[in-house]
Amino acid sequence: MSSSIIGRCHFYGFDSIETNSGRTARWRFPRAAVIPSFHLPMRSYEVKNRTFADDIKSLRLVTAIKTPYLPDGRFDLEAYDALVNLQIENGVEGVIVGGTTGEGQLMSWDEHIMLIGHTINCFGGSIKVIGNTGSNSTREAIHATEQGFAVGMHAALHINPYYGKTSIEGLISHFDSVLPMGPTIIYNVPSRTGQDIPPRVMQTLAKSPNLAGVKECVGNDRVEQYTSNGIVVWSGNDDECHDSRWDHGAAGVISVTSNLVPGLMRELMFGGRNPALNSKLMPLVKWLFHEPNPIAVNTALAQLGVVRSVFRLPYVPLTKAKREEFVKIVEEIGRENFIGERDVQVLDDNDFVLVGRY
Repeated sequence: MSSSIIGRCHFYGFDSIETNSGRTARWRFPRAAVIPSFHLPMRSYEVKNRTFADDIKSLRLVTAIKTPYLPDGRFDLEAYDALVNLQIENGVEGVIVGGTTGEGQLMSWDEHIMLIGHTINCFGGSIKVIGNTGSNSTREAIHATEQGFAVGMHAALHINPYYGKTSIEGLISHFDSVLPMGPTIIYNVPSRTGQDIPPRVMQTLAKSPNLAGVKECVGNDRVEQYTSNGIVVWSGNDDECHDSRWDHGAAGVISVTSNLVPGLMRELMFGGRNPALNSKLMPLVKWLFHEPNPIAVNTALAQLGVVRSVFRLPYVPLTKAKREEFVKIVEEIGRENFIGERDVQVLDDNDFVLVGRY
């Protein structure tokens, strides 16, 4: 008599079939536990800080926050927390963690993700935390962005692949690999990457509901080209941000200067056209970018006494002559407008600690 199938059970690598004559096992090839385009953080319904692109689009003032160090080169989290608190108290709406100003390029990925998670844990209810999880390696960008959203960041900042530049199609594929994970700001700064992200790339990426907008450093003609087509833009140039905001439709600015004078930068972004204030800030802005960022802002924060005068190499402090110039700028703008409570100091060259191993 032939046996009939009563039931079927599944074990790893086997089909177990129950028949009238007993249970038999038949080998089958195991299936890989991989789902294409599967990104864990955005598949989880347990995420507490779930933010949508529209929540990011509404931001007007975002600070590219400085990362302070201890004398051995490790993060000075006490000073970092004080800096972020001062941003919140002065009306800043978001911070970029581990960006160029925050020296993400000098961090290990472990340090990077830890700092994003720390910022979310301490301040995520008071300010939007945007993690710089971009890379010139798509693999690294994917992995870091997964980790950043997993620890709760509200949005990601992504740069185009630098040094090992790619094609237009490669740019689109690179960004398409990270956009599905959550709200994203694209960062276009050709002076650092050596490659402009052309408008046709942004127009393609704008089809994604996760594109919050672009931090644009090319200039106000490009800003207006985007804003007139419904793409949200933040100026990446502090010297142009007033006109970007009030004359060319930019949402606001992602700023270095707001590390030092967050209250004045808020007034510049929220108070309507104010050419007098903009002109007042120009000597400071020009001083900040006399050398490549973040050299000057690191020097200034040390002179203001709000961070230790520790530099991770290859960054070194500005010359004594430039430090003396900063003291005069602070006096002209008014010490009360700068963060910190100590008198601004010139500092001696031997007051600075340069760290190559950390």
